[in-house]
Amino acid sequence: MLDHKDLEAEIHPLKNEERKSQENLGNPSKNEDNVKSAPPQSRLSRCRAAAFFLSLFLCLFVVFVVSFVIPCPDRPASQRMWRIDYSAAVIYDFLAVDDINGDRIQDVLFLYKNTNSSNNFSRSCVDEGFSSPCTFAAAVSGANGSTLWERPVAQDVALVECAVPQPRGSEAPSACILVGRPSSFIAVNLFTGETLWNHSSSFSGNASILSPLLQVPDVDGDGAPDLLVLTQEREEVSGHLYSGSTGHQIGLRGSLGVDGESGFLLHVTRTASSLCGCSVKGLYEKVTGSGGPFKSDPHWESMLNATTRRMLSHSSGAVRYLMHVPGNAGADVLLVGSEAFVLLDGQELTPRWTPKAAHVLRKPIFGRYKPDTLAVAVENGTGTDRQILFLDLGTGAVLCSLALPSLPGGPLSASLPTADHRSAFFFWGLHELGSTSETETGEARHSLYMFHPTLPRVLLELANVSTHIVAFDAVLFEPSRHAAYILLTGPADSEAPGLVSVIKHKVRDLVPSSRVVRLGEGGPDSDQAIRDRFSRLRYQSEA
Repeated sequence: MLDHKDLEAEIHPLKNEERKSQENLGNPSKNEDNVKSAPPQSRLSRCRAAAFFLSLFLCLFVVFVVSFVIPCPDRPASQRMWRIDYSAAVIYDFLAVDDINGDRIQDVLFLYKNTNSSNNFSRSCVDEGFSSPCTFAAAVSGANGSTLWERPVAQDVALVECAVPQPRGSEAPSACILVGRPSSFIAVNLFTGETLWNHSSSFSGNASILSPLLQVPDVDGDGAPDLLVLTQEREEVSGHLYSGSTGHQIGLRGSLGVDGESGFLLHVTRTASSLCGCSVKGLYEKVTGSGGPFKSDPHWESMLNATTRRMLSHSSGAVRYLMHVPGNAGADVLLVGSEAFVLLDGQELTPRWTPKAAHVLRKPIFGRYKPDTLAVAVENGTGTDRQILFLDLGTGAVLCSLALPSLPGGPLSASLPTADHRSAFFFWGLHELGSTSETETGEARHSLYMFHPTLPRVLLELANVSTHIVAFDAVLFEPSRHAAYILLTGPADSEAPGLVSVIKHKVRDLVPSSRVVRLGEGGPDSDQAIRDRFSRLRYQSEA
């Protein structure tokens, strides 16, 4: 049982504290004893408070120094548009991008043929042992179009492949591999343009060099992918293996036993047995006389003809394009024939969906029509009655169809991933849809149209060009920002030099002055509202 004082203390705690305080005042000796016997926790609390305020002061000091004393690195100013012109030149259908000068902005690589280089560089064809004119390789800044490096590389170029991987752990720089005419095989440093190696090729003088230059798994054991060059002489197609790190030929020439009517694609299975119309393992055995570092895949071996060692074709008509679906090794293959196209399982080579009859005008492009769902855009039909078909790669179902007439010889299409997990698509077509528009000089005009799946019945005409377009691409010059297109224009006849131009335009700057083209019943949005929606698009880098 509680006594009277304890009960009163529970009921009136404040009054009890007041009574204790008065008692302490009335008994100073007792108060001093309490101070002397104060627990060490109070002194520790004061130390903690001092440490807290000292840490806070140090943090504020560091923030001040970083914000106002230490200068921030200058972000390179990227021009919205630039243009480079070369007179009396010929441009090649080659365009590549990479960050060459380390400013985190993609730079542009291209090839052109001329008598001399631009005014900024003094190397000439004669300086490199070539007759004039010869082929120059050039790298220009994606920020402002200034020349980073430029040099003669060959008398003429048949094939080029950039960013070829180097051996694991090697400090060797990334390279561009060029197969030149009449008989050169050269690698140049992607970042400086200097020659890494240069060899004479073993191709016959009457042989035609076939596209593309293929990378094969490492066969010489140096850790770097090697190179396969295909040539055709009369009806025979042959393969030539070269080391990707030194350029030396591996073995001798080997016949593939196929004709040159088909497309070529290197396809790697999960067991690392590589096939391209026929087994690369078999080709290696032909050119070297040994088995090499390949593993056999019994399933794939059973699919090869026992006599010809050729793979069975699933194409309806001549093969026009063979394309890897983006993904890892062993991914699916899109087979585009002259009469139909189909997606093949990467391991079984069996159709994943029913082949689609089509007259494919140009090489298809991949993108995302639905969020995070891969689709393929196929240009079906002839130029004047062309349709753009968007197909779901998983099912083959048609997601959308756009009527977009085009001119013969138009450039390839392109796509860029957007922040909403879809893609923006870029197509070339007639300047005035439904007519064959020509300029006052009688030249046909190509127009660049932009399409986004969130506006399925609308196209945006960004620009129109009357000169001959040799190459085009849409590029994300900076991560998650600054989408632009690159255009190479020049003479249509490679034997008639003329004005060559390399042009960059930022996409977003073209939207305000663009023309809105409605393909069906007009929606409630005005033209300006549609332009605003395209202006608000944000782009993202590929994963």
